[in-house]
Amino acid sequence: MAALAPIEAAKRLAAYAAVDRHVKREHKVIGVGSGSTVPFVVERIREKGGNEGRVFVPTGFQSQELIVQAGLTLGDVSQYPKIDVTIDGADEVDSNLNSIKGGGACQLREKVLAEAAETWVMVADYRKNSETLGDNWHQGIPIEVAPFAYVAVLRKLAELGSPTDRAESTVAGAHGAVLTLRMGKAKAGPVVSDNGNFIVDAPFPREMMQRPAELLTKIKLLTGVVEVGLFCGLAKAAYFGNADGSVTARLADGTTETVKAE
Repeated sequence: MAALAPIEAAKRLAAYAAVDRHVKREHKVIGVGSGSTVPFVVERIREKGGNEGRVFVPTGFQSQELIVQAGLTLGDVSQYPKIDVTIDGADEVDSNLNSIKGGGACQLREKVLAEAAETWVMVADYRKNSETLGDNWHQGIPIEVAPFAYVAVLRKLAELGSPTDRAESTVAGAHGAVLTLRMGKAKAGPVVSDNGNFIVDAPFPREMMQRPAELLTKIKLLTGVVEVGLFCGLAKAAYFGNADGSVTARLADGTTETVKAE
């Protein structure tokens, strides 16, 4: 392996371990997720045989480009609604394999591919491994919203308990983060998803984040919400690359293992 910065090396370890364990020769439809760890997923797939009669379904523009650039066969979820295995990144994963996703504004397509997959696996570095969602990811839950409805959704999220004041947020254990419409860093105006929607980042008190499935249901029922970046009850495993060169695997049965990429 080429020398990488420690965090990048940890990401590659996690990605390689996940591919080695979950992408088998009999798997012909592979979902490719989004995020900074996913390039290493594609790299490992290519190293281990690439196409081999397979098709690769992306969650968004980033993963589509990775698939094409690697010379892999590109597919679409409308062609392949059943996927053998999807490997995706995560912004944070809790001790029960619930996760926050949507830092890259791809949560709708990511969730479609997660639910379409027989096996859905997450890969990340050790900074994303936590006991309770929100402990390490402080920006809030990414929520994809229809543009014309975003003001009404912001109001309803505040009524649900998402803080709009930093002092309130700190007291509630939401790390000072406040409810906000995500704005672009290199453009004027809001971030727009691949689906043409806005992204709202909604922090919640730690007490509510300890029950993510319940919170997911409440948010999803709000009119104007397209998808919520809470993924609950979907993952079979999560792989975290550690600074010491090991990989921590959290499995759906509640066990934890230490594994090595080949």
